Amino acid sequence: MSSSADVEHLRLALQRIASLVGGAPEQAALQAEEILKAFPGQLNATTLLAAAQRRTGNQQSALKLLDEVIEADPRFALAHQERGFTLIDLNQSAEAEAALETAVELEPEMHLGWKALGDLRAARGDQPGSEQAYQNHVSAVAGDPELVEAANLLFNGKLAKAEQLCREYLKKDPTDPSAIRMLAEIGIKLGRVDDAEKLLRRCLELAPDFHLARSNFANVLFKKLRYEPALTEIEKVLHAEPDHPSHLLLKASILGRIGDMEGAIAIYGQVLRKYPQQSRAHLSLGHMLKTVGRQEAAIESYRTGIAQRPGLGEAYWSLANLKTFQFTEDELALMKDQVTKKHNTPEDYFNLYFALGKAQEDRGEFDDAFHSYQKGNAIRRRTVRWDADEHHENTQRLKRFFVSDLFAQRSGTGCSSDSPIFIVGLPRSGSTLLEQILASHSQVEGTMELPDIISIARRLSGKKSKHEESRYPEILAEMNRDALGEIGREYLQRTVIYRTNTPRFIDKMPNNFTHVGLIHLILPNARIIDARRHPIGCCFSGYKQLFAAGQNFSYNLTEIGRYYRDYVELMEHWDMVLPGRVLRVAYEEVVADIEGQVRRLLKHCNLPFESACLEFYRTNRAIRTASSEQVRQPIYQEAVEQWRQFEDHLDPLVDALGPNLTTDLAGNS
Repeated sequence: MSSSADVEHLRLALQRIASLVGGAPEQAALQAEEILKAFPGQLNATTLLAAAQRRTGNQQSALKLLDEVIEADPRFALAHQERGFTLIDLNQSAEAEAALETAVELEPEMHLGWKALGDLRAARGDQPGSEQAYQNHVSAVAGDPELVEAANLLFNGKLAKAEQLCREYLKKDPTDPSAIRMLAEIGIKLGRVDDAEKLLRRCLELAPDFHLARSNFANVLFKKLRYEPALTEIEKVLHAEPDHPSHLLLKASILGRIGDMEGAIAIYGQVLRKYPQQSRAHLSLGHMLKTVGRQEAAIESYRTGIAQRPGLGEAYWSLANLKTFQFTEDELALMKDQVTKKHNTPEDYFNLYFALGKAQEDRGEFDDAFHSYQKGNAIRRRTVRWDADEHHENTQRLKRFFVSDLFAQRSGTGCSSDSPIFIVGLPRSGSTLLEQILASHSQVEGTMELPDIISIARRLSGKKSKHEESRYPEILAEMNRDALGEIGREYLQRTVIYRTNTPRFIDKMPNNFTHVGLIHLILPNARIIDARRHPIGCCFSGYKQLFAAGQNFSYNLTEIGRYYRDYVELMEHWDMVLPGRVLRVAYEEVVADIEGQVRRLLKHCNLPFESACLEFYRTNRAIRTASSEQVRQPIYQEAVEQWRQFEDHLDPLVDALGPNLTTDLAGNS
């Protein structure tokens, strides 16, 4: 190069080509070729030509050029990054990850390389590696040393210090989208999803094309059970990044929650074809396949996840949770081996112990099975918050507020629809069986355990944190007829996403027994059914069950016994202040007299008898709960007395239940 003028001319020309690569790659390629005529072998121009060729679909030619650049200068980071992008286009994920790792090692400020590396690691299930790459991406974008330090603190779990740094930075620059997004991520990790939602809304106002922030926003909405807006937001991100595996997996999760199982299955298949080593995607696919009744395919997916990561505890529990599945001797030995490993997570261990307990119970090894269940429950209990005294006091508060005079004064309030049928009670009480019976009727649709009544009650409480005093249920006394009717209509509108055009639908959220009073005020014509089962059988079945979320009372025999007592006490209160409002159905009586109980159920719901309800096991529908495979079979007697095999271990439960052991299952003392 002969002069400084030539150098400046080349610099400007390369800048111009770089600006064209994304939007006009054909023009960028032509200009890069012209540069290379004047400056043969110029590395920046060759790399830009390769980038343009990649964008026009000529990946193989681009790869050849990039290999030439790297051979000439092995430390040319930009070429390694572009090579990684090209290999991603060619579905060569492992090679792409290696190229990008080289790029960011040579040049840590290459934020696009870090982001792509995070995507690849996420796709193959390396969550810690992907989080680190994403944090490095944020740091590289931000540039400011304070934000870089905050990102490092966030990645290392030092949330309080990370939050302090972010807030101090935002005092100086309150409109920095990267800092706002990081503060929102800290909020998510601390469980402050309402704050995170507000921050991400502000972030997207400032930077609508900030795709990582929009993906975070969709995830927050998903966590808040607001599935429709979450789907809308993730669709926006996928429009810009259509093949992004993390975005696709979030969309699949949302589709599964709103009942589009086939749509979710298709997305999991799409991701796994490109990233077959994603063990958690195999796990999620298995859940969807199980829900639609494709048990053999679900088992194959779970076993694939285990083959890829032998310590993947949730896959073992998912197999056990099919209830009809039998582990092989090799699988049993593998579980016993994995609970001795030091590298698995607490989540892996409690899943493994619950699965091991089920396998041992199936083999008649009841003492060993109980000890496995006990270990799994103890580990799980340490990960959840539950206060039995607080729950008991809340039960008393509900009884004090919901009295006969209150209901008499508000007679005729609420929304008049009779569409909803609520099945309440404790988990593992036979509620899924009742749902399957009713959903076999031509006028009734089974949905799932809908979160909407609980969500409405939580909103009415006005609580912004767990330390604030709740305004629920007393706030209902301030509401007139119109306000209560509006809440009833809100519930119907919120649940539309789960339903089709069938006249009646079932909401099987068991914990809604707490909110019978609210349901009566806002939906006075809804039907309510209390699924009841022998106290020890119900409680111990819950103790053996590892729930995906909620039911935090179930991981200790004394606590589950106390919860059952509060439940019976509250249901007796509803019977007193709302006589005849709730139909109590005992699981044991359904087993003993299926036709008589079916006719009783249908009469309560004001539905004509249909024989299909007696052959409920023939009804083909998606079933999410732990009993999904059991209710696809005719009723069997064996489940009624299964708890007696463990009777010697259940003294803490018996003591906690107290007088409820002698309570008539039909509700009479």
